[in-house]
Amino acid sequence: MNASTFFAKPGVRMMSGVLASALVASLYARGGVAWVLGFVALVPWLRTLDATRTMAGALLSGYAMSVAFTLAVFGWFGSAIGNYTQLGSATGLVVLLVAAPLFQPQFIVFAFVRQWAARWHGAAVCALAGAAAWVAAEWCMPKMLGDTLAYGLYPSKLLRQAADVGGAAGLTFAMLLANESVRAALAHRGDGLRAMARPLALAALVPALLAGYGLATLSSAPAASGKPLRMGLVQSNIVDYERLRREKGAGAVVREVLDTHYAMSHDAVERQHADAVLWSETVYPTTFGHPKSEAGAELDREILGIVNAANVPFVFGTYDRDDAGEYNAAAFVVPGSGLLGFYRKTRLFPLTEYVPAWLDGPVFRRWFPWTGSWQPGTGARVFPLRLRDGREIPVLPLICLDDMDAALAIDGARLGGQAILTLSNDSWFSDDPLGAELHQAAAAFRSIETRLPQFRVTSNGYSGVIDATGTVIAATRMGERTLVIGDVPVREAPRTLMLMWGDWVGKASAVFLLLLALTTLLRCWHERVAQEAPGLAAQALPASVAILPAAARITTAVLRVFSRGSLLWMVAAVLLGDGVLQANPLAQIRMFAALFLAPEAAAWFVLLAFSARASIDGGALVLARGSRRLELPIGDIASADAWRLPIPGPGVSLRLNDGRRWRYGLAHHDPLALAQALADAVGAPSPQARPSRASAYAQAREAVHRGLLDRPLAKFIVLPLMLTIPAFRLHQHIAYGGSFGEYQAFGLSAYLTTFALWWAGWVIGVVLCAAALRAAIEAGTMAAVMLRPAQVIGMRRWLERLGTVALYLGLPSWLLMRIVAS
Repeated sequence: MNASTFFAKPGVRMMSGVLASALVASLYARGGVAWVLGFVALVPWLRTLDATRTMAGALLSGYAMSVAFTLAVFGWFGSAIGNYTQLGSATGLVVLLVAAPLFQPQFIVFAFVRQWAARWHGAAVCALAGAAAWVAAEWCMPKMLGDTLAYGLYPSKLLRQAADVGGAAGLTFAMLLANESVRAALAHRGDGLRAMARPLALAALVPALLAGYGLATLSSAPAASGKPLRMGLVQSNIVDYERLRREKGAGAVVREVLDTHYAMSHDAVERQHADAVLWSETVYPTTFGHPKSEAGAELDREILGIVNAANVPFVFGTYDRDDAGEYNAAAFVVPGSGLLGFYRKTRLFPLTEYVPAWLDGPVFRRWFPWTGSWQPGTGARVFPLRLRDGREIPVLPLICLDDMDAALAIDGARLGGQAILTLSNDSWFSDDPLGAELHQAAAAFRSIETRLPQFRVTSNGYSGVIDATGTVIAATRMGERTLVIGDVPVREAPRTLMLMWGDWVGKASAVFLLLLALTTLLRCWHERVAQEAPGLAAQALPASVAILPAAARITTAVLRVFSRGSLLWMVAAVLLGDGVLQANPLAQIRMFAALFLAPEAAAWFVLLAFSARASIDGGALVLARGSRRLELPIGDIASADAWRLPIPGPGVSLRLNDGRRWRYGLAHHDPLALAQALADAVGAPSPQARPSRASAYAQAREAVHRGLLDRPLAKFIVLPLMLTIPAFRLHQHIAYGGSFGEYQAFGLSAYLTTFALWWAGWVIGVVLCAAALRAAIEAGTMAAVMLRPAQVIGMRRWLERLGTVALYLGLPSWLLMRIVAS
């Protein structure tokens, strides 16, 4: 067997692609200039997925990639597992690889969804579905280390700035699309450079857009103002407490740890003039403030004395406890007042810090004695850091794995935090600094997403001061005892998209996949005859039209553009957090009426004033309104041209045999059918709609059958009513204690008035959502007309179904989530 035959085998080809991608990913994860590899790392694997024809093959490929990626990028974690459990590095690595599908599940989900999408949709939808599946899997199945592909972009200061828009998940999504574009270019390499140019341009566009955004963000960053916050970070490099206890005794170890931190803290305050001092996670090895013995109480008093003598606040890792159990915590101690409070770690590490209740028990504890039993905290908290110069700066504490959760940092920023204090214990990574580097890079993304500076201290890893761009401005090396002093400006968190919408990309991707699945199901249900003729059946005359002279068309066009542009402006205002539109129903109704209803009604009245009945009579096109008639001989018509801009609606212009356009335009919902009806009436030579982008757009617009759900009564009256009833009932329960509380308290008139306001608010909300969806549908259709004219009708059908599903399922789902959250 020669080499070419061997590598042509499907199994060998698949493993070759998997191993090639894993090798490139291992280089990418090591940082430096290798960050550029993130945009091509998955291409070899994607090429093998393209060659996979079965779902089972795709799942097998996803499984193999999860194992190979885990080994290539996180092999050090297997050694850490083995050392922690005292089972040995080899055993830890085996455990890690066996658990790889749980450790990196996104590969399997990605392969499954991508294979499914390829059966029903084109390459573009397939790529979007795969990227959405990846980030949705990482959102709904949180991984043990909280990693994602985009963390490898950290060395690029420009590209990482876009994390304040979509977070690390958004960057991962963009990188996956770039990989797909490179794959598409290679798939067309046999068709010449011209065929490869478009996907390669799309692949280059992704980092170019990210870099452009980063450049704009960095160049427009506000100048520092006010006195900065200056903190001292104590990295003691004292690790492996259990070994030290065996060698020196528990008392001696505690004494060494505290004395070391006291001395370094004294240096930070007295010589370096730090405003506050930060110690690492669990550095105080017992419960502070809740002593378990007289010796513990004495240590508590000792720390309080140190803080009072330093006259600056201290934040340090310790333990807290209540009736539910013990917590990994950060204590805030201020001079004079003593213990201000605790932040309890929210994201505990599974099997080392806690065991899920369904798995816990005496047998499990007997087999795995090293597992922890801490309780999780309740989420983000913000504490005032009271400095000796009188300033009070609200800060957000995070402990170790907390800094992998974007939602925690966002919640803290929303609560008013102006700086992030991160406490970690990176002794896990003592034998392999790569883990500590990845952890610090991931933590830095929390600063980019919230635009808050961060002070991050570890026991022996990479402690550092991180500014709002994610840049480490002061840092340590791995495994050294040192004091880090850094000062950064602090201010309220700016209104980034991440702060306004939260960690939204994973959720949006999950919704997209749901809508895509439902749309595909609808497509199966409503599949018509395999290939429809590209034209439409002629619509018989007579028909209702509007006879528009130039002035009337311009007037109605301006009114329509203004009214519908106002809807899109209101959509943007709501999404960007306009308080008036969101919180004041009466102001919302007034604005909706003034900006949309009034100009839309005016446009309708103008069209009504110029309406007529079109028919063929005696060899002429007759336009009649009551007793008034306007006739145009059919023989004088050379062609009917669909309006290039369907404003104020679709319609045609008639070109006469002498080359002039007739002075009236005919507004009609189906311009191609109108032209065809004229042709059928007179025979050859007959008026024909000129083949153009405008006619292709009109053809696609009329090709989609509008069902009952698309009628205004169902969409704008019934649907808002169905949404109003549960929302209004919840409001009544919250505000008045029962479904009819307002009626019982203030009477029927007040009750019905409130209900009417709620209904009007939901009508406006549905209209705004429908406007946003309609804009997306029309933009998608126009893009298809320009890029893929042969597929425009199919694309229009897909977009219409997706829009219907989004409106009728998306809004109720959102309301249900709000009700559950309440």
